[in-house]
Amino acid sequence: MPVSASLYAGVKAVESGAADLGTPSITHDTGSKQIDWTNGTLADQADRIWSDVFSIPASGNTDLDLAGALTGALGGTVTFAKIKAIYLEADRANANNIVVGAAASNPFLGPFGAATHTLAVPPGGRVMLTAPVGGWAVTAGTGDLLRLANSGAGTAVNGKIVLIGTSA
Repeated sequence: MPVSASLYAGVKAVESGAADLGTPSITHDTGSKQIDWTNGTLADQADRIWSDVFSIPASGNTDLDLAGALTGALGGTVTFAKIKAIYLEADRANANNIVVGAAASNPFLGPFGAATHTLAVPPGGRVMLTAPVGGWAVTAGTGDLLRLANSGAGTAVNGKIVLIGTSA
């Protein structure tokens, strides 16, 4: 199924102070950045997308098999050879962090650098990681599990995830 996708990110903030004559301020503005992918498997292209609204029980985890065990929104199996974007949003009402990365076996290394590296997304937090040109390799059977874990006991964590990538 053809895929086209756009991601947006940017920061605009105003910092102001006090002075004898006026209110000095500076605007920090990265401008809105947009990444667009057309359908395909080359640089700036994607042909696979998968998303989910999830809940992870207290002290629990789930491993997403990027190489063939994900069911797409339209019913087919989604198999990634490369991941080009990861977007994760943690519900504000969560009591615990959502920890991404470090599956116990066959971990997807992607942007994490090493098998044991993780990223903690706090309640209300969002993270977007992109590699639009080359993507991060998914290696079936040895490097294809992306772990999402609840950082604590007591309550479940809820969130949303979107993965964009290619089949080759």
